Amino acid sequence: MINRKMTKKTDRWGETATTSGEDGVIVYTDGASRGNPGDAAWAYVIVRDGSIVASRSGYLGKTTNNVAEYHAIINALCAARELTTGSVVVRSDSELVVRQVTGRYRIRKEHLAGLAEEVWRRMQDFNEVRFENVPREDPCLRVADRLCNETLDAMLEKKE
Repeated sequence: MINRKMTKKTDRWGETATTSGEDGVIVYTDGASRGNPGDAAWAYVIVRDGSIVASRSGYLGKTTNNVAEYHAIINALCAARELTTGSVVVRSDSELVVRQVTGRYRIRKEHLAGLAEEVWRRMQDFNEVRFENVPREDPCLRVADRLCNETLDAMLEKKE
């Protein structure tokens, strides 16, 4: 059985922790597809103690937005492994993907199930991984969104 720790940490005043502390990071992920399927990209932003410590994006070719969202999480967990083995909070605006990887939604499409299994494998590198659905207006998520769009714009320019 895959260990999917999703406990909420609270401070002494009962507030949910907003930073991950010295041994952990918060990752913000986004996937984008222009058309569904269409040209797609993934991006992540990794935050430690309120500062961005890593960010990256990549082009996937023609695929769906959900596939791009999964690739963003997979790539973010790979990068986070270089920074910590402690706790990781993954924040995404994709309610579907968050609910699939946490087991709240069943995964009906085989190709998404394979990507979810890759996420679960990557989670084993950490003491704790939590997934949170956040609004698209979150400032760090907007950075990830911008990275996706810059990657897609660059690929479109190359094609012309």
